[in-house]
Amino acid sequence: MKKNFWMLLLFIVLGLLTGTLVARWLEPVPGLAFLTRTSQVSWSPAADLLVLSYDLTIKIDISLISIIGLIIAIWLYRKM
Repeated sequence: MKKNFWMLLLFIVLGLLTGTLVARWLEPVPGLAFLTRTSQVSWSPAADLLVLSYDLTIKIDISLISIIGLIIAIWLYRKM
């Protein structure tokens, strides 16, 4: 199978999504709070060009388990 950028991007998104789902499932466990605590990263570019204006907001909640999922996804991509 040929490796390309889009496949890597798919693996990254699926790894982050899987890590986030696992973090949500483990939230009720009090001993794992350090793994499931999230930090929000946001980016909001905006412009008003008189003819065209836009406002875009991207927010990502990252936890330690999400980062672990990302690392595993990249590792699996490299093993392909």
